Amino acid sequence: MDKYTWVDVGSSYLPSELCSAYLLAQLEVMDQVQRRRWAIERTYDELLAPLEERGLLRTPSPPPECGGNAHISYVLLKDEPTRDAVMATLRRQGIGVAFHFVPLHSSPMGQGLGYREGDLPVTEQMSRRLLRLPSFVGITEEEQSRVVNRLAAALDRVLGGPPTLALTAAGVAGGRDEELA
Repeated sequence: MDKYTWVDVGSSYLPSELCSAYLLAQLEVMDQVQRRRWAIERTYDELLAPLEERGLLRTPSPPPECGGNAHISYVLLKDEPTRDAVMATLRRQGIGVAFHFVPLHSSPMGQGLGYREGDLPVTEQMSRRLLRLPSFVGITEEEQSRVVNRLAAALDRVLGGPPTLALTAAGVAGGRDEELA
């Protein structure tokens, strides 16, 4: 069989020279990028800890023997209506948040293969609660503090909780962030 004979669904996935050059440049700085991703994850963990202690959200907690690549930052909220209301609030404020995935088994292809809603309840529940936070190599601690402060204010509004003190990478500030009012 040669590479030009179409035998099934699919395509030729050979990268172009331009894509290969771009990938090579990324591979050359991969360790530096990975260290930065882990630093971003640690900052979010520190900033989100008070919100998790209050029971407003959950953060990822992989077993110590399992390492991740920190390619996304996310929280799990109480339920889908909370996630959607918080997401809408943050988007209106210019914070780039998103849900992360639609379970494959509930996609048109999954449905075509015979899967139905309820077949994978944990997957479905997680997809409805997960809120992805801005995370990119160039994000600063100040930007992360702003994201978490806005998240805290949105959660307080949606869930009817008390005002949240401003959170910074250095700790909890003494007063309320004026931008949160």
